Amino acid sequence: MRIFRAVAAVLLVTQAMPALADRDPYSGAPLPPATHAPASPITDHFYIRAAFYSPKYNTSFRVDPTNAPPGTTGTPVNAENDLGLPHRVRQGVVDFMFRLRDRNKVRVGYFESNRSGSQVLANDVVFGNQTFPAGELAQTSFDLQQFNITYTYSFIRNDRFEVGSGLALYFLQIDTIGQVPAQGLRQEVTAATPFPALPLDLTWCLSSRWAATAQAAYLKVNTHNLSGSYLDTHADIQYRWVPNFVVGAGYASIRTDLTHRNGSFPGVVNMTIKGPQVFVRFSF
Repeated sequence: MRIFRAVAAVLLVTQAMPALADRDPYSGAPLPPATHAPASPITDHFYIRAAFYSPKYNTSFRVDPTNAPPGTTGTPVNAENDLGLPHRVRQGVVDFMFRLRDRNKVRVGYFESNRSGSQVLANDVVFGNQTFPAGELAQTSFDLQQFNITYTYSFIRNDRFEVGSGLALYFLQIDTIGQVPAQGLRQEVTAATPFPALPLDLTWCLSSRWAATAQAAYLKVNTHNLSGSYLDTHADIQYRWVPNFVVGAGYASIRTDLTHRNGSFPGVVNMTIKGPQVFVRFSF
């Protein structure tokens, strides 16, 4: 009988514990029910975004001969108009975000663009150490790979707004091949370089389902071997269909103006990539 009474007492105490936990320890008054922050870009701890991107390209570049006398340069060309590369490409883009703490985020992105084209040259073109004669069919490829890691600290963060900045690290690689098969001429040049950039992240929650975000990263450099600027921007409007699934549309742009004086790709690259995006995003 004593054992039965002890077991019954333990059961009564166990049942009473949730009720005690829901009361103020000093006054005994019931505590308000726990609230959870609604799902939004400001409260997401992780997301993966897959976008369909249809950018328009405008690429002007010049590949200088190596070990040439001072003042000797390659021929400036427009890749789309002079060499027949496509003006617009349809492709996919993927990026990730990890929120380490409430105000600390890391975003990882990757972008790849591979284009090729052919066109009869209107003028002689000095392409690196080769000269492609006018009137010949030239085949050209221009490949770009960009990988970036961006850390931001949100110095403004509340239920509706988040503004942050920090440091971005970009890894950029350009590989271009020019050839005139009829003449047996071929030249390939590659440039790869990491560089830092200053990022800015903005988020505005318009309602429980609608939000607007914008990101930018900027670099201006002037060294002995490299000079120019780089700007990567993105802005979108998004609708949270369910707490873990978002659809949206936006606009992205990459602008590169770089002059490289030495290395395997001496010359100039002026390139603009810009266009609309539609995307889906999974988050928690």
